[in-house]
Amino acid sequence: MKEIFVILTLCAVLCSCGKSPNQSNVVNAPLSDKTTTYQEEEKESKEIGQKEVIDDKKSPLFVENIDSLKKDKFGWGLSVTTNETSPGIPDSWKQMLEKYNGFFIGPSDKKIVYLTFDCGYEAGYTSKMIDILKQNEVPAIFFIVGHYINTKPDLVKKMVENGFMIGNHSVNHPSFPTLTESEMKKEIEELDKRIIEITGVKPKYFRPPSGEFSEFSLGVTSNLGYKTIFWSLAYRDWIPLPGGAEESYQTIMERIHPGAVILMHAVSKDNQDALQRIIDGIRAKGYEFAPIDF
Repeated sequence: MKEIFVILTLCAVLCSCGKSPNQSNVVNAPLSDKTTTYQEEEKESKEIGQKEVIDDKKSPLFVENIDSLKKDKFGWGLSVTTNETSPGIPDSWKQMLEKYNGFFIGPSDKKIVYLTFDCGYEAGYTSKMIDILKQNEVPAIFFIVGHYINTKPDLVKKMVENGFMIGNHSVNHPSFPTLTESEMKKEIEELDKRIIEITGVKPKYFRPPSGEFSEFSLGVTSNLGYKTIFWSLAYRDWIPLPGGAEESYQTIMERIHPGAVILMHAVSKDNQDALQRIIDGIRAKGYEFAPIDF
């Protein structure tokens, strides 16, 4: 009887050792030390048919040792380029954006542009801008703050109902590099909650207030599952322009380039008055508008 028990035990052990790797628990598999880009992560997930069930906290983009990241503060700023030339950024910034899910420009070999709006408060122009965008079938994303959604929930609903995306721009518009991890999470998650209450949609794109960032802040927002969107074309349109709507139009026409992520402020009457001309002018140059989908 003892001999039979030993034989059965050996068989069980051998069967266990011969288990196929495909039968192992994929979700709990150890992470590779290699850091991959989001595009590589997405491609791999498609191949294994698990794109919708990937656990962000087990992705190579998730930063385990978040407190080790540098907290040096940077302000997003680009040199002005013309003749449809794309602006560049320091290599160190490029590396941070790639590593922590950040973007500022689309493909440089395609005449595609992306229209984005920042909404801090309402001055009476956004509704007409939404109508113009809708009439011209131009996709856009609106990055909103807490004050905006609390004072103009109907406008935020109108954005979503007309097919536009909502981006998270934080509750109080603070400088993120000056915050702790818990403070950053609160700024993003509280706005998330409010946006979901109003629209039923959870944003997946974040724009840092004033374009200020650090490696640490990028790591925190990436860990929250957000893609951080900067811009490659912007101007001081949050205040009245000396040249009015004509200056708004001419500035964008002079600086447009392949892959441009255009930042406009919805608080600007100049932008409202120039928007139709801007759309027509960009298309006349052979460009197409595309939704943010990095």
